[in-house]
Amino acid sequence: MPLSSFLRLILLAAIWGGSFLFMRIAAPVLGAAWVAEFRVALAAFFLAAVALYLGRKLKTRKYWRHYLFLGLFNSALPFLLFAYAAQTLTASLLAILNATAPIWGAAIAGFTGRQPLTGRSIMGLALGAVGVSVLVGFDLTSTSGNGLPAVSAALTASFCYGIASNYAAGAPAVDGFNNAHGSMWASAIVLLPIAALFPVTEMPGPGIVSAVVALGVMCSGIAYILYFRLIHDEGATSALSVTFLVPVFGVLWGYLFLEEAIGGHTVSGAFVVLLGTMLVTGFSLRSLRAMR
Repeated sequence: MPLSSFLRLILLAAIWGGSFLFMRIAAPVLGAAWVAEFRVALAAFFLAAVALYLGRKLKTRKYWRHYLFLGLFNSALPFLLFAYAAQTLTASLLAILNATAPIWGAAIAGFTGRQPLTGRSIMGLALGAVGVSVLVGFDLTSTSGNGLPAVSAALTASFCYGIASNYAAGAPAVDGFNNAHGSMWASAIVLLPIAALFPVTEMPGPGIVSAVVALGVMCSGIAYILYFRLIHDEGATSALSVTFLVPVFGVLWGYLFLEEAIGGHTVSGAFVVLLGTMLVTGFSLRSLRAMR
């Protein structure tokens, strides 16, 4: 992997890891629905500006159903569920739970017969379940009050990513940028009536506004551009390695900016989850050497 692509990979992981930090800051004040709505709406406007500059057209009449399905399961539902979970869980735990998305994707592919599960994949699924159990079982926040519903919401969000990834494998041949752009507009439309049911009762300060803008423009708009550039330059397998880096940055940002504790269960649980993800996706040290 060339140095330029490697730096994009690290930057993307840092940005996506930061999304859990920003949700943790904004969600307790604005609520889950408005955080998710502002995120996709800002991303949609940002990508629209980029599309206008590049002269890219969405072809909405032809692909609106595709954008709607992709937007629902790849943005609207997971962003809403993660924002709900962010009102209770730490940014560190959210980032690690997000890493189960490839595990859910493999389970769905195996259940639907799209890609039969191998012994290696089944072991990976089992390890993923053990890792989540370690994280939840020893995290005092996640086992009290709204903790368990929040963990369930975060895991359901990752499950939605698994649905989206399986759908994308047989979806219409739409390029990555238009998928991101069209799905953000679809997500904004879907989430708006939901957000309208939950009026904001507290005026957000500059810090909250900055966190929401960062979520929409940086963590969604710019991040998607970086991600699809990586896929174009290095292929989907190499781009997938960002999955293993996002929790590292999620834990780091939570520790640095929110003073979240990093306990032994966080490290061990994260290790087991990521090991399970590697087994499920077929990612290995040999893959890392091939990327050099």
